[in-house]
Amino acid sequence: MSELLKIATSQLGQKEISGPEDNPAIVNYAKEIGLSWINDDETPWCSVFVGWCALKAGLNYSKSALARSWLHIGTPVNVPEPGDVVVFWRESLLGTSGHVGFFMGYSQDLKRIYCLGGNQGNQVSISAQSAERLLGFRRLAKSAIISLPEGVLRKGDTGEKVVQLQDAMKAANYEVGTSDGVFGAKMDAAIKLLQANGGLKADGVYGPKTKNLLNTILNA
Repeated sequence: MSELLKIATSQLGQKEISGPEDNPAIVNYAKEIGLSWINDDETPWCSVFVGWCALKAGLNYSKSALARSWLHIGTPVNVPEPGDVVVFWRESLLGTSGHVGFFMGYSQDLKRIYCLGGNQGNQVSISAQSAERLLGFRRLAKSAIISLPEGVLRKGDTGEKVVQLQDAMKAANYEVGTSDGVFGAKMDAAIKLLQANGGLKADGVYGPKTKNLLNTILNA
């Protein structure tokens, strides 16, 4: 998610312009994701901002201005990482209003969720949202076909191929931790679980048979 956060943080400080004038950058967020009916910076734009960032990062995105639309994009996750999408309710849990941004972390008491998003104080900012209003976390997938690394990888390996495998495993909804390029205990356990679920020998070694199994899951 580093590219997604890099794009989002590059927009920090973009804010609405009071009065009849509009910030062209905010209007452009909507235009680029196909919401041409939005031509001002006063229409709620938190979902628009998240969509624009995802588009620029080559990820799937919601083509809606509704924050809750993100509950149907990507895959649900219980253990979020910085850069995952986080959705909150506003006004009523069962209503239609909401807020969406990128998860940055929890407060120490777990009562607040730090969120990088648009339309927070009328600008792109990082702010704390009440954890009581959480609707869910979503992990976005590449809009293109996910490529898998060649060769054999096992516990102790490091590098870009491991990052590629970690991203692919997360896209298949296996928990491997942060994509840090280190084939550690979490990756080893996830590969063994994948192999066991697919009827393969659960040895934790990524090779041709495990690659084919993972490829089948990702293209299902």
